[in-house]
Amino acid sequence: MRLAAGALRSFRERFDCAGRSVAAWFPGHMAKGLKNMKAKLRGIDCLVEVHDARLPLSGRNPHFQEALGIRPHLLVLNKMDLADLTQKQRILERLEKEGLRRILFTDCLRDENVKKVIPLVTELICTSQRYQRTENVEYCVMVIGVPNMGKSSLINSMRRLHLRKGKASRVGGEPGITRAVLTKIQVSERPLVFLLDTPGVLSPQIGSVETGLKLALCGAIRDHLVGEEMIADYLLYTLNRQQQFSYVERYGLPEPCDDVESVLKHIALQLGKTQRIKVLTGTGDVTVTAPSYSVAAYEFIRTFRKGALGKVMLD
Repeated sequence: MRLAAGALRSFRERFDCAGRSVAAWFPGHMAKGLKNMKAKLRGIDCLVEVHDARLPLSGRNPHFQEALGIRPHLLVLNKMDLADLTQKQRILERLEKEGLRRILFTDCLRDENVKKVIPLVTELICTSQRYQRTENVEYCVMVIGVPNMGKSSLINSMRRLHLRKGKASRVGGEPGITRAVLTKIQVSERPLVFLLDTPGVLSPQIGSVETGLKLALCGAIRDHLVGEEMIADYLLYTLNRQQQFSYVERYGLPEPCDDVESVLKHIALQLGKTQRIKVLTGTGDVTVTAPSYSVAAYEFIRTFRKGALGKVMLD
C-alpha cells in the first residue's frame, strides 16, 4: 500500500541506534563452525552461499571469502518472493563489481529457479582451473551463509526436484537450527551431486549496528538478543522510508505513523494483548491494564517475515 504524495508525512531520515553495540548478539559456537567448515574444504568442489534477497548488498560474512574463497563460488539470493526486485539490475552490477560473477535469485519454498543451481555449479566446477577430475565421479558442494537464510531449505528443495525425496535437513524460522557440519546429502543422480549443510556463521565484526538490525529483521539473529521492540522500531522506520504503508490498513491505523510505541499500542489493543501491572502512587499501589508491547512487536516482526507487509529491500 502506497499513499498519494499529498498524504505523506515527515518521517525519520536516520535511525537512532542510541550507542548500542552488537557485541552480545553473536553466539560463541559460530567461530567453531567456521573452523570445522575450513577443515572439510579439502573434499569440496564448489561453494554455494545462500543469503536473503531482501539484504543483497550487506550482512554477508567476509570471513567466508578469506577462509573458503579458494573454491568456485555461487551466490544464491533466496526468499526473492519477499524482496522488492525493481532494483535487481543495480544489485547485480554492484555485486559483480565486488567480484561475484555467478548470482541466482531463488524461492526455495516454491522451488523457483532452484533447478538452475546444479547446471551453474557443474559449469563452475568444470571450468575451474583448480578442479582436477582424475578419480572423482561425483561433485561435493558446501552450502554456506549466515543463519536462517535458507541453506537447509535449498537442500530440501533440490532433493524434491531432482530425487523426488523429502527433507534431509531440518528447517526452522529461527537461526541456529543447523549446529554442525553434516555428512554428505545427495541432491542429484545425474550428475551425482552431494551437498554439505553447515551452521549459519555471522561475522563477529559487523560494520554497524544498523547492519545488525537488518540481519535481525531477516531472522539471522535471535530476536531476544537484540530486543523485539528495537527490531520493530527499525522495521517501522524501514517501511516508512520506502513508503510501504500496508501496515496502516492491516492494523487499522488512521494514518502512517513514525512512533513505534503508538503503533505497538494500537496492535496490542487490536489483538486484545494486555497485561495487568501495578503502578506505585502516592496513596498506594494501583493495578492498571496496559498493552503488551513485546507481544505486539513480535506480531509486527512475524507479519513482515511472512511477507504480509509488502515487498521490502533492506539495502
